[in-house]
Amino acid sequence: MFQAFANLLANAIKCTPVGGIISARCTQLNDKTCFSVSDSGPEIDPANQDRVFERFSRQELSRSLPGNGLGLSLVRAVADLHAAHIELTNSNPGLNIQVTLPNTPPDQTS
Repeated sequence: MFQAFANLLANAIKCTPVGGIISARCTQLNDKTCFSVSDSGPEIDPANQDRVFERFSRQELSRSLPGNGLGLSLVRAVADLHAAHIELTNSNPGLNIQVTLPNTPPDQTS
């Protein structure tokens, strides 16, 4: 989970313009823990939001930035491994990515 959170922060830093705002939060809600990273960079078209989690996927505005499009796909893989839910929300401007984890680990017996 540490690597997933680090990737979300790195993505926000990469995509936020100079003078922009990045915020990170972690909260516990009943039987779930949520962490989120928000930035004031470009928004992602809702029709393309699922694509950002594909390996080597790069949005048009980030094609000139360093990176190879693996960061958010790794976030998705780690979230899936821990039975977490990921939600992207445009924040006008910017993007918020929230990862919600169950406080009970997934059953590893199968």
